[in-house]
Amino acid sequence: MSIILSNSSGKPMYEQISEQIKSEILSGVREAGQQMPSIRTLAKDLRVSVITTKRAYEELERDGFVETVPGRGTYVAHQNSQMLREEQLRRAEDCLSQAVEIAKTAGITEQELIDSLHELYGGDGR
Repeated sequence: MSIILSNSSGKPMYEQISEQIKSEILSGVREAGQQMPSIRTLAKDLRVSVITTKRAYEELERDGFVETVPGRGTYVAHQNSQMLREEQLRRAEDCLSQAVEIAKTAGITEQELIDSLHELYGGDGR
């Protein structure tokens, strides 16, 4: 598992773990039905407490990204494509919100920001 944690990040460790696992699931790196590392194994690999990884897995399960089967382990949940799309749209909107705040602070107009987005998107509007 390629999770990179940062002590200098403003986010708690469990949140960094869950966000990176969500990203792997949404991007297809982790497929439905694939077994996740055990909580203890992940904690050891990441050099964090078992409580931290347990909380990350609980958050992932609450959000529907993983399923825990008692006595067998934790698996990537089967996702419907609409839910995945909505999650990706939410992530894009979060990034765009940050961009809007930065633009407002810098005095960048809405049209300038739209033009930048259009250019970054490839200019074809699709």
